Amino acid sequence: MEVIDLIKKSPIRVFEASINGGLGKGNVGVFASRHGIGKTACMVHLAVDKILQGKNVIHVSFGANVEHIMNWYKIVFKQIADFRSVEDATEAQLKIRESRVIMNFSENSSMDSIIHGLETLVQDGSFKADAVFFDGYKLTMATEEDVKKIKAFAEKMQTEVWCSVSPVRPNVSFNEYGIPESIGPYVEIIDVLVGLHFNDENSRVIMTVVKDHNKNIAHPAGVALDPETMLMCD
Repeated sequence: MEVIDLIKKSPIRVFEASINGGLGKGNVGVFASRHGIGKTACMVHLAVDKILQGKNVIHVSFGANVEHIMNWYKIVFKQIADFRSVEDATEAQLKIRESRVIMNFSENSSMDSIIHGLETLVQDGSFKADAVFFDGYKLTMATEEDVKKIKAFAEKMQTEVWCSVSPVRPNVSFNEYGIPESIGPYVEIIDVLVGLHFNDENSRVIMTVVKDHNKNIAHPAGVALDPETMLMCD
């Protein structure tokens, strides 16, 4: 299968349809769940899909080393390529390396320093990012002002920003969709909110769109995460 066909048949097309065609430039999306559900693999799947479409992405990691994140991209692409029998896999892997930048910040970095680093890369480094992925940012402990700064960055740079969120504090309550209560103060700033929770009956991670831009009616994302690969599947 050629890459162009891989893009067309990706389950991500189904996911995008469930959120009104996609997150969109200038918007902030959040994947929320308990720890270890598969948010990083889910975001890397999204990132690889964008790169295969000829777009550039920035992966912002907090605490994890760069090599660890690079391995995630290799693993996710290999799983996709093997499953779909991609013909030009070597060329696609080269595109992934050229169209992706990984930035690593400490968990105690201020949002101002993070935004400054991103803007420097995009403006001075001439790396036009179509999407930025905040992997493991402690959103549930951030201030409302910090979340507004992420939203302002997305609007200023006309890029879409995805964040993966797990609660940091113990004894946090989760709703039926896997959303922690501690994310409540920021829901109005977030454009798309997706909850992930493991379903014992079918052994899959269920994805539910809890907020879809201006709609707050929960509905299925149309896809789930395979428990073995942690990639989106129909």
